[in-house]
Amino acid sequence: MPLITLIMTLVVVGLILWLINNYIPMDGTIKKILNVVVVIVVILWLLSVFGLMPPMSQMRIG
Repeated sequence: MPLITLIMTLVVVGLILWLINNYIPMDGTIKKILNVVVVIVVILWLLSVFGLMPPMSQMRIG
């Protein structure tokens, strides 16, 4: 994956998360949970992109 695509994806995800946090009224607890889930998913995606973890489509749970 080209570096510019990686950076643009991170910027878009960050922008969407910022818009949700600022313009959609939610309880603070729900916002924290949403932020944690998004950060975990982005970290797992980055590990997969850099080859430090197998692609998520090949992962088995259980």
